[in-house]
Amino acid sequence: MFHIDVVEKCKANNRKAQMQLYKQYCEGMFCVAMRYVQNADDAEDVIQEAFIKAFQKIHQFKGEVTFGAWLKRIVINKSIDFLKAKRQRWVELDENMLEISREDDWTVDNEIGIDQVKSAISQLPEKYKYVVLMFLIEGFDHKEISQVLKLTETTSRTRLLRGKSYLKELLKEKTNGTRP
Repeated sequence: MFHIDVVEKCKANNRKAQMQLYKQYCEGMFCVAMRYVQNADDAEDVIQEAFIKAFQKIHQFKGEVTFGAWLKRIVINKSIDFLKAKRQRWVELDENMLEISREDDWTVDNEIGIDQVKSAISQLPEKYKYVVLMFLIEGFDHKEISQVLKLTETTSRTRLLRGKSYLKELLKEKTNGTRP
């Protein structure tokens, strides 16, 4: 009930309610942005932009998901938009023609720690990194990933499988010491 009241007050442009939501979600959304932009100053910029957009579009929030989930989607989109603007270079591939494998094994060597996994994820090409992050870390399914990234579900699955393969190779290189 608390969130509904605060969101309704935000819809009425109540600044105290906006500050209340900001304080409640700022830290968590900062962590989400950091997973994508990997720079504290950039993450702060992304968060500010995301909250501005959220408060501008709060009338579109219908309560079908939690406010946090709705805001998280905005933060992820803003993070990706930030990175796109920073790089301004994307190569499009027709991945719809690719065959999808159904392998769901994400196991890695027991010697590999979470920091090594995070480091390896950060080294993935962007198109794979976003899908891997959203699937593994954010817990999005392919339908949600395809909506956020404006891809087909088939492309999302393909990028996840390729990203997983790439990630396993990076982790294997780290444990075997063969990385140049």
